[in-house]
Amino acid sequence: MSQQGYVAAPPYSQSQPGIGGFGPPSSSLHYGHYGDPNSSYSAPQPGVSKSTVPFGSSAPVGPPPAGTQFSQTSFQNGPGAPGQQPHRFQGPPPPSNTGPSYPPYSHQSQPAFPNTASTSSTAQLADQLSSMQINNYGPGTIPSPHVSPGHPASLQGPRLPPPTQQQISLPPGSQLPPPPASNVNGLGAQPSLPPMARPGGIPGPVSPNPNLQQLPGQPPGPGYHPQQANYGPPMAGSQLSYPGAFPGGPAQLSGAFPGGPAQLSGPPQKKLDPDSIPSPIQVIENDKAARGGQIYATNTRGQVPPLVTTDCVIQDQGHASPRYIRCTTYCFPCSPATSDMARQARIPLAAVVQPFATVPPNETPLYLVNHGETGPIRCNRCKAYMCPFMQFIEGGRRYQCGFCSCINDVPQFFFQHLDHMGRRMDQYERPELSLGSYEYVATLDYCRNKKPPNPPAYIFMIDVSYRNIKSGLVKLICDELKTLLDKLPREEQEESSAIRVGFVTYNKVLHFFNVKSSLAQPQMMVVTDVAEVFVPLLDGFLVDFEESRSVVTNLLDQIPELFADTNESETIFAPVIQAGMEALKAAECAGKLFIFHSSLPTAEAPGKLRNRDDKKLLGTDKEKTLFQPQGNCYEALARDCVANGCCVNLFLFPNQYVDVASMGLVTMYTGGTLYKYNNFQLDADRSQFLRDLRKDVEKRTGFDATMRVRTSTGFRATDFFGAMYMNNTTDVEMAAIDCDKAVTVEFKHDDKLNEDTGALIQCAVLYTSISGQRRVRIHNIGLNCSSQLADVYRTCETDALINFFAKSAFKAILSQPLKAVRDILMSQTAHMLACYKKNCASPATVSQLILPDTMKVLPVYMNCLLKSCVLLGRPETPTDDRVYQRQLVMAMGVADTQLFFYPLLLPLHSLDLKSDAVPAAIRCAEERLSEAGAFLLANGLHMFLWLGASVSPELIQGLFNVPSFAHIRAEATSLPDLDNPFSKKLKRILEQIQSQKPHTMKLMIVKQQEQPEMIFRQFLVEDKSVYGGASYVDFLFCIHKEISQLLS
Repeated sequence: MSQQGYVAAPPYSQSQPGIGGFGPPSSSLHYGHYGDPNSSYSAPQPGVSKSTVPFGSSAPVGPPPAGTQFSQTSFQNGPGAPGQQPHRFQGPPPPSNTGPSYPPYSHQSQPAFPNTASTSSTAQLADQLSSMQINNYGPGTIPSPHVSPGHPASLQGPRLPPPTQQQISLPPGSQLPPPPASNVNGLGAQPSLPPMARPGGIPGPVSPNPNLQQLPGQPPGPGYHPQQANYGPPMAGSQLSYPGAFPGGPAQLSGAFPGGPAQLSGPPQKKLDPDSIPSPIQVIENDKAARGGQIYATNTRGQVPPLVTTDCVIQDQGHASPRYIRCTTYCFPCSPATSDMARQARIPLAAVVQPFATVPPNETPLYLVNHGETGPIRCNRCKAYMCPFMQFIEGGRRYQCGFCSCINDVPQFFFQHLDHMGRRMDQYERPELSLGSYEYVATLDYCRNKKPPNPPAYIFMIDVSYRNIKSGLVKLICDELKTLLDKLPREEQEESSAIRVGFVTYNKVLHFFNVKSSLAQPQMMVVTDVAEVFVPLLDGFLVDFEESRSVVTNLLDQIPELFADTNESETIFAPVIQAGMEALKAAECAGKLFIFHSSLPTAEAPGKLRNRDDKKLLGTDKEKTLFQPQGNCYEALARDCVANGCCVNLFLFPNQYVDVASMGLVTMYTGGTLYKYNNFQLDADRSQFLRDLRKDVEKRTGFDATMRVRTSTGFRATDFFGAMYMNNTTDVEMAAIDCDKAVTVEFKHDDKLNEDTGALIQCAVLYTSISGQRRVRIHNIGLNCSSQLADVYRTCETDALINFFAKSAFKAILSQPLKAVRDILMSQTAHMLACYKKNCASPATVSQLILPDTMKVLPVYMNCLLKSCVLLGRPETPTDDRVYQRQLVMAMGVADTQLFFYPLLLPLHSLDLKSDAVPAAIRCAEERLSEAGAFLLANGLHMFLWLGASVSPELIQGLFNVPSFAHIRAEATSLPDLDNPFSKKLKRILEQIQSQKPHTMKLMIVKQQEQPEMIFRQFLVEDKSVYGGASYVDFLFCIHKEISQLLS
C-alpha cells in the first residue's frame, strides 16, 4: 500500500479566503475529514505518514480510471473543520463568521486582514500557478502497481483501457500576483473566512437554516459517511508538471494585496501558460480523430458514446441511439452497500432524453409496430413495454420482465419458439425485440375519451396594434404565410398535410375569421368581451389550406389594409391564448398557436401586466422574483392549455421590457418555443425571423404528449427538467414536443443495484402524430452498475453533466438566491473532483489538482455556466434577455447546451479553399485572436464575425466587396452574395452551423477596437468577464482551493 506523508506548514493553518473572492458559501463548504463527519480527525503530526486508503475500507481493486492532475507542491492545508454539513441546492448557506467584503475587482481596497500570517497565506494561495512546463511521458510508461482482477462477463459493458492520467504540479519558484480579492462570479458578495480562522483554529458553529428546501439530486444526510467500498487502485500514466508556483516563505509575501504595506518581492514574474491546462477544443478534436466518421453500434450495455460534437453513423442494435438519450454516467454505483460512496462522489445520475431528435438521412428512421386491436404488449405488473430487455422462458410461452422481474404469459399471436441459446427465432425480425428505439400504434384505450384523435390544427394569431402595422411586420407575416402554408408537415406517404389552419388578429379585442372554402370573401367576427372569451364560429374557422386556398390568400392580402389606419397601441395577451385553446377544444383536436406579439399587455383584461423591471434587485435575495411570473393567471392558463393539447409558440418583437417571465410561461409549460427579436427592424431582422418561422412550421412534432420513464428495480426517476408540465410525480405532460426539445431526468437509488443485470431505463412517449394517429414512441437503454467508484468516473460524460447542472440550477433560481445557487454549483464541482482525487487517483500531495480524464474540462464548462447572464446578473443585461435564455436552456438537449456554454470559434483567415473541411476551432480566449485574422464565433443564439484591424485587403474584398477595413459597414447583418470561392465557402460554413441549431443566429459584424467589441468579448468564455466572472485559470485556482479544503 503506498503511503505518503505531509507536514502542515504554519501559514497554511491560518485563514484562506476564496481566491479572487469566489469564496465558498459563507461557511457551509469547510468540511472536516473527508469521509467521516463524526471522526475527531486532526492533521497528522510532522513526519507521520497518512494512508491514502479510506479508513475501514479494504485495499482498492479494479481497473483504475484516467485522470489529469494539477499540483502545487509546496501547498499543504492545515486541519479541517470536522462535522460540517455539505449543501447541494438546499439554498443559501447559514450566516457565519464571514470576512470583510471586497468590492468586485477593486484595486484600492484596504489591507485584507490585519493578521500578517493570514495575509501571506492568502497571497501564497493566490500565487499558485506560474511558469509551466509539460512533461508528457505517454500512456502506460509508469507500471500500474496493481493487477486488475477479471470482471464478470455478465457486466457486458466494454472495459475502456485506462486513458492517460495527467498531473500538473507547481513547486516553489516564480510568482504570480494574486488576483484582487473579490467575489468572482458574484456582485461583491463577501468571501468567507474558513472556520479555522477563529482563535486557536477552532471551527465556529454552523446553524442550520430551517427555511431551506431541498433541491434535486441532494443527499439528505449530513457530511461524509464511513465507506465500505473498494475504489480501485491509483492510476498510472503521463504527468503534467507545473514547476514554479509557490514562493518560499511568508516573509516574501508581506502585503501581497493591493494597497498593502509592500509589494511582492522575489524572482521575476512569469505568466501561466494557458496551453498547459485542459482544453475543450483538444478534447473535442481528439474524440473526432478517434471516433469521427465511424459506425457506432449500440449493442453493448453501458458503453460510452462518441461526444455530441463528433460526427458518426449510429446503428441501433438494442440500445437507444445517443441522439435520443445521453447519460451523465454510463455506470451507476451499486447501492446501498456503496451508497456512501455514491453520496460522497455527488455525481448526479441523470439522462437527457430527446425523444423526437432528428435522425440524419444515412440512419434508419424508427420502425412502427402495429399489433392491431391488441395494442402494445406490456408487463402486467410495471406496465413496461415489450423490449430487448425481456427474457423469454419455458420454450417461449412466458417472459420475465427486465424491469420488475414479473413472469408474464406471451399472447398467443406473439408466440415464437426459442433457439438453443434461449433466444426467439424471430428476434431480428421484430423491432421491439432487437432495437433500442421503435414506435407502437396505440389503440383507443390510449386516446382521450376512447375516441380516435382528429389531426392537429395550427392557429396564427397576429398582434395588429399600431407599432406592428407601422413597422411592416404584419404585412411581412401575411406575405410569408401565403407560401409557408404549402409546407405544413405531413407523413412521408401522404400527398398533402392533414393539419388544418385558422386565423385571428387582435389588439384590445379579438377578430376571428371565417375562411370556409365556399365563401367568396373571408368574414370577420369581433369578440369584445375579453374577460370571458368564447369562439364565435366553429364551421369555417379551422380549414384545410388546400381547399380554402383562395379565401385564405384573400384574407392575408386584406389584413394589412384592414388595420392600416389603426391608432390602437394597447394589447391583450392571456385572452388571445384562451381563445386559441377554446377553438382547439371546440374542434376536439390538439394543435399549436403561433402568436406574433410586440408589447407588454397593458389593456384591461385577464393577464394584464405592469412593468416591474427593477435593477435594484440585482445581487439581492429578491433577484429571484424577476424570474417568477406576475400573479398566477398565466400558470392556470398553462395548465388548461396542457390539458387540452394546446401548444403555444410565441414570437416576441419587443423594444422595451415585456415581462418574458410571465408571457413566456405558457410557452414553456406547453412545450412550445419562444423567439425574441429585440428592436425588430424589417431590413435587418426579416431573414432571421422568417427562417425561424419556416423552421418552426415545418418541424416534425408530436402533439398532446405524455412521457413516462420506467426503470429496473433499485432506482427510480425522481426529478424532471424541461419545457413541460407535471401534474403528478411520474407523468411528464407536453401539449407538443418537437425534435429540439429535451427533458433531463434525474434518478435516485431506492435499493441495491446488481452488477449482472445493470440499470435499465425505458422512456415511453404517448402522442398524436401529424396525421392524427395515436402512437407510443419507446426508447430503451441499459447502463452498467459497479461497486468501483473508478468505473463511475470512467464513464462520465461532461456535456451531459453540464446540461443537468444548468437545468437544475436554472430551476433552483426560481426559489433561491442566485448566490446560493452559484455556491452550490461550486461546491458540487469541488466534491466530485475531491472524491475522485481521494479514492481513485494515484497518491498525490495535497497541493496537486487531479482531474478524471472524462471530467478534465468540467471546470471550464462549469465556469461558463456560473458566469452566464442567467446566474450572474448585471445592470447592462436586460432582465427579459436573462429570462429568455433561462427558458431556452431549460428545453435544450446536450448538443445545444454544449455550444451555448462554450461557443465555437473558427479562424476564417485559414480557410482552405481547395477542400471542403471547416478550419479547426480554437479556444474562446482573446489571446487566440490576431490582428491580421478574421474569426467566426457562434453559440446557437448569437453569431459574430470579428475582423482584426490588419486583416488582409484580399479577404475583405472577397467577403464584403469593399477595398479596405475602413469601408466595412459594421451594421450589416449578412454578407453580400459574391461570386468568389472565399465568399461561397464561408456561406456554406454559416449554413452548416445554422442548419444544426433550432434558433437562427443573426450575424453581427465586429471590427477590432470598435464599440460592439464589448458584446463580442462576453463570449470569449475563457477570459475574465468584463462584468465580473472569473477567467478559466482563476476558476481552476478556486476549485483547487475548495478541493484542498475538503481533503485536508
